[in-house]
Amino acid sequence: MTNPDQSSSAVQAGSQPGYTSPQLPANNPEPTNPQGNAANANVAARTTQQEADISSWLPITANRNAKWWYSAFHNVTAVVGAGVLGLPFALSQLGWTAGILAIVISWVITFYSFWQLIILHEIVPGKRFDRYPELGQHCFGPKLGYWIIMPQQLIVQVASSIVYSVTGGKSLKKFFDLVIPSWADVRQTYFILFFTVCQLVISQTPNFNSLKGISLIAAVMSCGYAMISFVASTIRGAHHHQHVNHGVRSHATSENVALEIQATIPSTPEKPSKVAMWRGVVVAYIIVIFCYLAVAISGFWAFGNAVEDDVLISLEKPNWLVALANIMVFFHVIGSYQIFSMPVFDVIESYLVGNLGFKPGRLLRLIARSLYVLLAGFIAMCIPFFGGLLGLFGGLVFSSTSYYMPCVMWLVTQKPKRFSVHWIASWISIIIGVLLAVFSPIGGARQIIVSAKTYKIFS
Repeated sequence: MTNPDQSSSAVQAGSQPGYTSPQLPANNPEPTNPQGNAANANVAARTTQQEADISSWLPITANRNAKWWYSAFHNVTAVVGAGVLGLPFALSQLGWTAGILAIVISWVITFYSFWQLIILHEIVPGKRFDRYPELGQHCFGPKLGYWIIMPQQLIVQVASSIVYSVTGGKSLKKFFDLVIPSWADVRQTYFILFFTVCQLVISQTPNFNSLKGISLIAAVMSCGYAMISFVASTIRGAHHHQHVNHGVRSHATSENVALEIQATIPSTPEKPSKVAMWRGVVVAYIIVIFCYLAVAISGFWAFGNAVEDDVLISLEKPNWLVALANIMVFFHVIGSYQIFSMPVFDVIESYLVGNLGFKPGRLLRLIARSLYVLLAGFIAMCIPFFGGLLGLFGGLVFSSTSYYMPCVMWLVTQKPKRFSVHWIASWISIIIGVLLAVFSPIGGARQIIVSAKTYKIFS
């Protein structure tokens, strides 16, 4: 049996037909400056072995020795976000039946679309689509596929990095406000800055597979604060109040990093990567739906329509328990930040090496990743209500990459019979995804309007 790393090197990004670079379409225009022409000539002169060496350095394809349980806690880290603490508030807006139905339908659709991406990862025998844009290029052509997928994926991932920076800073501030009340006057900006410094160090982790320890801790933390919310709300046990009928809160999904996670799993003809990946995803999504429903139902049952948009605020006491939950949120978003940022690092580094001719190495990684982390942290400190912007603009691309784009790709490549199970399921997912894209920005716009009234830069 061949070594999985060796056998897959010929089908990694850069060696697939019609795919010159992991991040740029094959017919990208030539640079007009002399240095650009020289760099392009160097890229064109690379041998297959050199391309394989570059691929083995890039963070997504550098290590393919992941176990199935790695994908489980990667996906728990990506999906059970701090937004789960807002589900009781969403339930208070929709009511019991509509609220629970919305959560379950959303879970089913994302679970189904994730399964589609797992199958499509190796839909062409002997090839692996290690990145979302690669699959897009296979489905829609080198140029169109790139421009359909890459901008949307980058918006989600970069925006998530900024939101996690804000969330990490806020959670750390809440923790110290409760534990050391004399620190209450310390501005949130400094806590976001501390979070950014932490990410500067962790971002030097060489590849996706190296994040397994960080991701495991983050997954445990996310389940931890979800269980704190569930148990504390259940004990509180207040009667539910009359509720009104508005919109449901959105949540994070891991489809944006699905192919990148699967790329770390070894694959052979006898044991394709989809087997291990699917096992991990099933475990992850069982944990996800339990956390979602447990937090949503217990929080709404305890506080009714008086519940805050963060159920930890409604809990108030005991202080030590709320402080513990907030520090768990902090450690969780440290891992989530890395899960969503690693594909961005891959984009940056593959462009610098594959298209501009930079030499791969630690110095390039240090400079490129540090600049990205610093930029994300700076935006987070300047615009602490960036979550509203994510709701306004991100809802459009979240619903696309997570709800209907996998289904569109499935219809294009698999061509299921009209009115078959997969044809119907795909079209239902597409319709719901489009509706979410239309209506989800409304909540984000409202949050921006409310936050802007009291906005102060570097607050």
